Amino acid sequence: MKSVILRKEVQERINEIKEADILIGIPSYNNARTIAHVVRAVQAGLIKYFPDKKSVLINSDGGSTDGTMEVVQNTTIEDFQSILLYHRVGVLKIATPYHGIPGKGSAFRTIFEIADSLNVKACAVVDSDLRSITPEWIELLIKPVIDEGFDYVAPLYHRHKYDGTITNSIVYPLTRALYGRRIRQPIGGDFGFSGRLARFYLTKNVWETDVARYGIDIWMTTTAIANKFKIAQAFLGAKIHDPKDPGADLSSMLYQVVGATFDLMEEYFSIWEKINGSETVLAYGFQYDVGLEPVSVNLDRMIKKFRLGVKELMGIWKEFIPQDVADFLQEADKLPRKKFYIPDVIWVKTIYAFAIAAHKKLLNKEHLLKSLTPLYIGKVASFVLETQESNAPEVEEKIEKLCISFENEKKYLLTNWN
Repeated sequence: MKSVILRKEVQERINEIKEADILIGIPSYNNARTIAHVVRAVQAGLIKYFPDKKSVLINSDGGSTDGTMEVVQNTTIEDFQSILLYHRVGVLKIATPYHGIPGKGSAFRTIFEIADSLNVKACAVVDSDLRSITPEWIELLIKPVIDEGFDYVAPLYHRHKYDGTITNSIVYPLTRALYGRRIRQPIGGDFGFSGRLARFYLTKNVWETDVARYGIDIWMTTTAIANKFKIAQAFLGAKIHDPKDPGADLSSMLYQVVGATFDLMEEYFSIWEKINGSETVLAYGFQYDVGLEPVSVNLDRMIKKFRLGVKELMGIWKEFIPQDVADFLQEADKLPRKKFYIPDVIWVKTIYAFAIAAHKKLLNKEHLLKSLTPLYIGKVASFVLETQESNAPEVEEKIEKLCISFENEKKYLLTNWN
């Protein structure tokens, strides 16, 4: 049931607009502090790069209490001429609370439904806490869809080497090994997609599941790849948002993202079982070096959390991880801080063992995935120690080696899956 767009005021707004060429969605929840900048960048991008297209901006809000929706309604660029040479049509706006399970996926469902109703050709969604978004992001996310017929445009950013550690250590290498496409930021949060793909997403029966809560980014990426939609990437420069310490409590995010990734493995087994190796994905945009905000890490706290996990959880892990991995983890627990190290092959086998355990339902899924947290924090600590003196290209080379290990060890996953 299209619960969102059946709401009277939204339906009336859709009837007024009738049809549109481009839709930009901004999901939000208590982002009054940052969302005005995002809205201004979106408006400037639409008017500068798509002046002859009818464009709509949707703010899909999850019940903000800080005035986020009012900020969206009241934000306009005071003087377009100071930013742009010309403009022909303004940008239409709809700000609406979404309904359904609380979470980003429900916000996206609203955006997809409105895109379908307005029969738009191209869409993009951008995060509401971005400080680095520019008008050019809109061109880079939308133009490949309108001009080149791409269905999905994933973001490509430069990020600080200790930002996005769940992506770098698990989600990117695992998704790449499974589905054979090198989408560098599969959970980036800012995507372009075609109206056709938005309609396809709506046919999927996931809106009352965990995907609606928090697994939407990886679900969108994987669904597009697995169903053979035409995929590209766009280089957007720096991703600067509120940074998180990778050693802080990321267990809920880890559970959400890895859980959604494992669920998708069930759905698309017949696709990924046949894939060997990986191939590059076309990237739009001029790549350049960017200044990045530092991300602080507390190594001692991270290694302490790993050691505590080994002491408390080894009995659980031994039920499903290979013996050589269990032996290594117990040895790593005794290593002094300077020599602390978790090799790629041990880490890859660990992640695959967790995927197999989830598939075989050996443990309660939430308990299983939350028990991964100290191992993940240990792997990040190992990565930090290895890359303290490394520059960005050297760090990327290290991540590339991890990806190759995931691809090489895929036979272990397949052998033990059934």
